[in-house]
Amino acid sequence: MIQTKDRTIFCCTACGAEFARWRGRCDQCGEWSTVEESPGRRAPAPAAGPGPVPLPEVCVGDCLRFTTGLSELDRVLGGGLVAGSVVLVAGDPGVGKSTLLLCAAAGLARSGRPVLYVTGEESPAQTRLRAERLGIEDARIHLLPETEVEAILAHAGSLRPVAVIVDSVQTLRRGASGAGSPSQVRDGAAELTVFAKRTGTAMLLVGHVTKTGDVAGPMTLAHLVDAVLSLEGDRYQSLRALRALKNRFGSAEEVGLFEMCGDGLCDAAEGLPPPPRDGAREPGSVLVPVAEGSRILLLEAQALTVAGCSEPRRRSTGLDPRRIEMLAAVLAQKAGLDLRGQDIWASLAGGLRVDEPGTDLAVALAVASSLRNRPVPPDLAAFGEVGLLGEVRSGARGRARLAEAARFGVTRVLVPPGTEAPEGVGARPVRNLAEALAAAGLRA
Repeated sequence: MIQTKDRTIFCCTACGAEFARWRGRCDQCGEWSTVEESPGRRAPAPAAGPGPVPLPEVCVGDCLRFTTGLSELDRVLGGGLVAGSVVLVAGDPGVGKSTLLLCAAAGLARSGRPVLYVTGEESPAQTRLRAERLGIEDARIHLLPETEVEAILAHAGSLRPVAVIVDSVQTLRRGASGAGSPSQVRDGAAELTVFAKRTGTAMLLVGHVTKTGDVAGPMTLAHLVDAVLSLEGDRYQSLRALRALKNRFGSAEEVGLFEMCGDGLCDAAEGLPPPPRDGAREPGSVLVPVAEGSRILLLEAQALTVAGCSEPRRRSTGLDPRRIEMLAAVLAQKAGLDLRGQDIWASLAGGLRVDEPGTDLAVALAVASSLRNRPVPPDLAAFGEVGLLGEVRSGARGRARLAEAARFGVTRVLVPPGTEAPEGVGARPVRNLAEALAAAGLRA
């Protein structure tokens, strides 16, 4: 674009309409192809925008939802991808963000409209090789190796796709400045958001994360978009969990499960396989029904106590380490367990990360089981939040947890007081840690 000292005037090359600033699609003909007019002309006054509209008269017919072909992704999005929405997908390197969105692009292309995939980090040939591995090389996906925001919007305006996937937002740049700076990321995402809202084109942005696991870039980026999804999982295991950290069109507590297989990410709609229950359990293992979004998962809480030094360590995998420290203090003070000089290692088997407090009781029992070197019965499970006074508090969706445990043959479940139990489930209420340890056969 030619830089002039006079005020810039844009002119639509299709119909000749003039406007003083970049607005998006031309109001006259709907085209995006624009050129800068020669200097020396006075720019027309900008047209007044639409006035306020009463809420009952607002039409929502354009806010359609498109299925992505991945039921777990649709679940996290709230039923599908909303037209005109902007979704940020973040995750660690190698966790499968690009694979997930390429599979979603193939599913969106089945709607009959093209999908624009902007490859800012790899060449079209590399993306083609990945598509062949996934078996979607014939999908109606258009690859664009571009990082300039203006060029991306121009191509998107002429192609009119159902969705634009930008991999990644950290590669976007405007002008001569380098890509990746906070201002470039913020301004590039803002222009893509304006385009999405004006044209009804869905935007899917791939975002990097920092070494602490937070979304890289300015916080403005998370405020601009409609949804922030986090893809989690150990790169050395097959399980992947997609969580909604923010969602304007659905629940922000939903989680989707995927399995990394030979042909990409596959839906794991049935959840995780149940922990083995054949024979006696090893000390330090307790089953726990966990509420993750709208589904219940039966997992195995594991703990190991080892005599260490004068400053014992508390480590966890898949659990909040601060809660492990709190549970150790409560077990020592309220349940009489001598944890002085004991290192505690706790985890959830399977590679899934869970932050909900309903796992407290099972983890506490697993720590006591390891310390006593005494296993709990193989048909026993437990759930509930543990308070600082050692009391067991109610957990959300108790009836659904009990039903899921019974589905896998668990006959006894230690539950918080007042939990409603379905017929045929052996639920035993426990008021505090002392009662829970006695019910599990872990008292001294």
